[in-house]
Amino acid sequence: MAKTLLRSGNLDDFQAVGGGGQAVFESALQIREALRLRKQQSIVDCLAIPQVNDGGDRVDWYAPLEGTVTSWKAADEEARLRALRYLENTLASVSSLSKKSLQSPKTAQQLFGSLLAKAFQFPGENFLFLVDGKPVITFWGFVSLNENAREDVLDCLRESLLPEPMSAPIEEPEPDPEPAPVMAFEQADAPLVTPPPVVRMTVDEVYGAEPVPTVIQEETPPAEPAPVIKTAKRRLHLWALPVAAVLVAAVATPLMWPEAAPSAEPVAAAPAPAPVAIAPKPVQSVPPLAMNLPLHQADVVPVSVKAPEPKPADETVVISAIPKETLVMDALQVKTGSTRFLNGSWRVMLDVKDPITGKPPSLRYQIQNNKGTARVVHGDNVVCRTDIFSGLHSNGELLIKTRGNARCTDGSRYPMPEITCKAGTNDVAECSARYDAKTVVPLTFKKAGA
Repeated sequence: MAKTLLRSGNLDDFQAVGGGGQAVFESALQIREALRLRKQQSIVDCLAIPQVNDGGDRVDWYAPLEGTVTSWKAADEEARLRALRYLENTLASVSSLSKKSLQSPKTAQQLFGSLLAKAFQFPGENFLFLVDGKPVITFWGFVSLNENAREDVLDCLRESLLPEPMSAPIEEPEPDPEPAPVMAFEQADAPLVTPPPVVRMTVDEVYGAEPVPTVIQEETPPAEPAPVIKTAKRRLHLWALPVAAVLVAAVATPLMWPEAAPSAEPVAAAPAPAPVAIAPKPVQSVPPLAMNLPLHQADVVPVSVKAPEPKPADETVVISAIPKETLVMDALQVKTGSTRFLNGSWRVMLDVKDPITGKPPSLRYQIQNNKGTARVVHGDNVVCRTDIFSGLHSNGELLIKTRGNARCTDGSRYPMPEITCKAGTNDVAECSARYDAKTVVPLTFKKAGA
């Protein structure tokens, strides 16, 4: 019965993980079979079945079980919680089996344990499906490009189960305070304080007559009459005014007089001193310097004026942008001996032709921390693979080598070159592939998928 297709994708879009110098994906079918022989069917059922296309660059993942398929995001919260607990128990069994295999004296068992420890790595929650409620992982043995394997494989699933943060409560505005009382227009002209009564007095009352106060009160609302306050008045006689003026003048006049001299007799002025003639000191003449200076007739030397040299025309400097997919050997990383610039998946284009197809072979290099794999597709869709490693020479050259010839699906071997790269203009890598002492061809690194 045909299996259900869960997901498809290009291998160049992901970063393979592995152990013991080998990628998990290269031994995916062998890992599933080894688990089945060990009667670990619950672990096998969590791993989707991969199938690579004829080109060797695309893979389809099929469900190992029959049933209704639901993506992780489409499943309800209860189903996802059950699947997460199932995976936690499964990973505990995987960890125990991996440690036991690594302790085995057999090399094959150690390699199996190393690969099993990284087998459950997958790019993210979008690559997990529920088949009749059981979790099935696609693209297991892979992580996203330029990312490392997660310490806790299920972190991405737990994050999707976290409750959404609650929004802050909206505070209701406080009621406005009671408005101040508003005065009506009818009361605006009313006086706040009752004005005092106005008292008018005649001249006779001021200068000696008996004060007869006359009270004139403005019209006010009917109220009790205010008591009249009598004030004692001092009599001021008219004859006292001229006398006071005379006394003031008598006191103020002497103050304005100038100071008088102590004696009334005039003082004779002192005679001016007679001028005294002062003879200047004789000026001594300075004797001439006893120097014999040579005297010659001046010659007029013509000065040749050179015509100004024309300024060279300003040359326009063209700075071209570095393509995003090009391999750039970062100068700082090269100086410190780091090859982080090489991490990722690369398409290697050789200036050679395949004898069968007449086209260059398809090479893919996948490197992480100076280790990785190379895949070659040539002839009639023959896929070959081998392990590679890289490093920096003391002179700054990048070296990429393989561990022998690549093994092909038809049982043959494919020769792999030794690649050397140097930083060129703008630190863009200038690379060449050497098959032997006489065969050296140029090549170019391009980011896969570009």
